[in-house]
Amino acid sequence: MMSSSRYRIPGSLLLSVLVGSIFLAIMTMRVEAEETGLCFRGVNISGAEYGDASGIYGTNYIYPSEKTVRYFAAKGMNIVRLPFKWERLQPVLGEKLDQEELTKLREAVELIRANGMKVILDPHNFGYYDGIRLMTAGLTSVSFADFWVRLALEFANDEDIIFGLMNEPYDIPAPDWLVAANRAIAGIRAAGAKNLILVPGTIWSGASSWEHEIVGGANGTVMAGVLDPDANFAYEVHQYLDEDLSGTHETCPNAELANDALQNFSHWLKEHDARGFLGEFGGSKDSACLAGLAAMVKTMNESPDLWLGWTYWAAGDWWPESEGNNIQPTDAGDRPQLAAVLQPRFEAGGQNCSTLN
Repeated sequence: MMSSSRYRIPGSLLLSVLVGSIFLAIMTMRVEAEETGLCFRGVNISGAEYGDASGIYGTNYIYPSEKTVRYFAAKGMNIVRLPFKWERLQPVLGEKLDQEELTKLREAVELIRANGMKVILDPHNFGYYDGIRLMTAGLTSVSFADFWVRLALEFANDEDIIFGLMNEPYDIPAPDWLVAANRAIAGIRAAGAKNLILVPGTIWSGASSWEHEIVGGANGTVMAGVLDPDANFAYEVHQYLDEDLSGTHETCPNAELANDALQNFSHWLKEHDARGFLGEFGGSKDSACLAGLAAMVKTMNESPDLWLGWTYWAAGDWWPESEGNNIQPTDAGDRPQLAAVLQPRFEAGGQNCSTLN
């Protein structure tokens, strides 16, 4: 009879087998987590960006009400993009934030968080401050970085808070915008804030124009130069489906173009080992709009390794009921964009969606 010792597995081999098994299990869990869907599905709640810098709260502008926030949380949304006005929060460039306005912003943030949702802080300024365009003598990248350092210090390292650098800079040459974005990111990180940052392109950050040679170079070429010491950022794009891609018309003749734009942007993200976020998209209850919105969400759901998620434009306590893209509920109930298109396509996301590290 042969000794049974000849069939014992050496300790080193056993350790290798165990390590390999653990690694395989971890990778399997990771794949399963990635296949569960996008991290974020949410809405822009408009109102705090209304009016000019001297506007009166409750008369010229408003932050989200508890009723509105609670409604969208109950529908399964898990993030709110919160537009506000830069000039109102920082009345003088290079100086401290207005404490009264900061308190209003904080209260809105805490209301959203209390309802189980994360917040994207969105200076909704289109690359301007009080009529002055960013990256001109009156509004330099230093001023932009100063604003973000001050804001980052207020919300640093809160996993529920995401920093959206700027809403839709539209007439800044892409190389100039890259300088401003990189300086703001450097300032945020120097302030010790490790929050996820969303970086748009210029030309309204349109997905359909991402690789077009417009205003000093294509976003797809220039914005590949984004620098983040913490490597915790995603590219933010916007995309509408109507005749001029502005989101201001009731019909959606460009629904197919819009979805193609997201698919092309997905290819760009993959080529650049990057992640994307759709900060704005929307359409009316027109059947072509609803079909187009469904196709866009499907495109993102199919690539959770590339897309963090989306926030629909828009809702808000003061939005006109007749506004086509509006998904604020009416006395009759849910809007069809939410009930028929968005909500049925919600998918559970991963567990660590505030960082890409």
